[in-house]
Amino acid sequence: MDNIQVALMMGSRNDMAVVDETVKVLKDFGVGHEVKVLSAHRTPKQTAAYAEGLAARGVKVVICAAGGSAALSGVVAAHTQLPVIGIPLDSMGFNGLDALLSTIQMPPGVPVAGVGIGKPGAKNAALVAIRILALSDMGLLKKLDEHTRDQAEKVLNS
Repeated sequence: MDNIQVALMMGSRNDMAVVDETVKVLKDFGVGHEVKVLSAHRTPKQTAAYAEGLAARGVKVVICAAGGSAALSGVVAAHTQLPVIGIPLDSMGFNGLDALLSTIQMPPGVPVAGVGIGKPGAKNAALVAIRILALSDMGLLKKLDEHTRDQAEKVLNS
């Protein structure tokens, strides 16, 4: 896809069921993206190299989905200055709380924005990325305004 603005990363192909929620929102807003399977633990060199090359390719935001130790977003944040959003996944127990805490408890100087666990978080990760992009894209800002109005209408008409 041309004009990749958001890079989506996940530690395992099994995470695609959740990441699909992010992809749907990005597609709805017309945001260019790509999806990669890379693991902080099983492919550390490839993960670091991919993260280090994103900004030069014009990518603006990175979204990482991981469960268990959920180290992916932190490793990526250590290898890029781009904003990183972590989606914690419920994959190894503790109902995803382990992944949530791993995602948001980063040491000072290695920031990762965290969203909720699982599919709701995956949707919100896309919306946070879109809000970041909308800071310099009035077309996206207009789409966000329409999205907000549509959500309000659904509530008021229910």
